[in-house]
Amino acid sequence: MSKIVSIHSYRGGTGKSNSTANLAATVASYGYRVGVVDTDIQSPGIHVLFGYGDGEQLEPCLNQYLWGKCSITDAAHDVTHVLENNKQENSKIFLVPSSVKASEIARVLREGYDVGLLNDGFDMLIEDLELDYLFIDTHPGLNEETLLSITISDILVLILRPDKQDYQGTAVTVDVARKLEVPKMLMVVNKAPTSFDFTLLQEKVEQTYGVSVSGILPHSDEMMVLASDGIFALKYPDNPLTQTILNIAKEIVE
Repeated sequence: MSKIVSIHSYRGGTGKSNSTANLAATVASYGYRVGVVDTDIQSPGIHVLFGYGDGEQLEPCLNQYLWGKCSITDAAHDVTHVLENNKQENSKIFLVPSSVKASEIARVLREGYDVGLLNDGFDMLIEDLELDYLFIDTHPGLNEETLLSITISDILVLILRPDKQDYQGTAVTVDVARKLEVPKMLMVVNKAPTSFDFTLLQEKVEQTYGVSVSGILPHSDEMMVLASDGIFALKYPDNPLTQTILNIAKEIVE
């Protein structure tokens, strides 16, 4: 039974795309077929983590599908190479990127797109690529696209920083997700200062939202130095941060 996993944050800058790439790659490394869709069309970027940076464009992409120029399966690129030696026999990971072309981003902002096509596209990807898990890297905040992603999710992973603005915005998202009856919600606190007492922080977050905290990711100099040039959990398998990512991934697959 395939599962849809939406990774969401109320505000930008929480490390949502980084978390999506790390969790998706980790789940794929367990021997699953995984898809990743970058629906943050206004500010795409997850493709960089999979090795496509410096203006390099993967074509076709999600934009072409939404504008009726290709099937969404044609826009799914096999990026299993990122797993290198960190995979089992059946491991596969596919990426549907969004366009980084300024003209195409401007067109989205100007004209919009049929959000209903996303739902159809997700179903096609799961069926055509025989996916076990489909990860959706959502746009921050709440709009029509993110509401759709939340509605169809089997698992919603909410990323927040220990910041008052994040706390308030995340409360809105949790309330919406509960009203939409999302089957499973997980909370991940990211970029936590290492001076914090993580036990007290976890208790505070769980009491605030009534949602289980799957992991607290500390601020990491190694992560900052990597600067999105690859997937952290694969490049630093022995780092304590990676162990937390593994624990969150196991909670997703369980």
